[in-house]
Amino acid sequence: MRLHILWEDLAEVRSLSVRLDAQGIGIGKKLVTTCIKEAKTLGIKRIFALTYHPEFFGKIGFSVIDKSKLPQKIWGECLRCPKFPECDESAVIMNLS
Repeated sequence: MRLHILWEDLAEVRSLSVRLDAQGIGIGKKLVTTCIKEAKTLGIKRIFALTYHPEFFGKIGFSVIDKSKLPQKIWGECLRCPKFPECDESAVIMNLS
């Protein structure tokens, strides 16, 4: 998992994965909050993720948005994905400012 900077004010939590037998004990939350802290330190104003588990991110303070609100991600990377345009992930975002 890592924080990926897409734009001067936008970053993505990317590749978050916690083993099934280790879920529910706060590991994922610690990883995401570490990314949030790093983004704040860098002056990033918004952080997002594409996820199959929007409820997990919602508990941390992210909100579900339409993927079209992330043109930097969609046109920069998603076009190359074999699932495009029928992506089954949800987009979630948090404003940090």
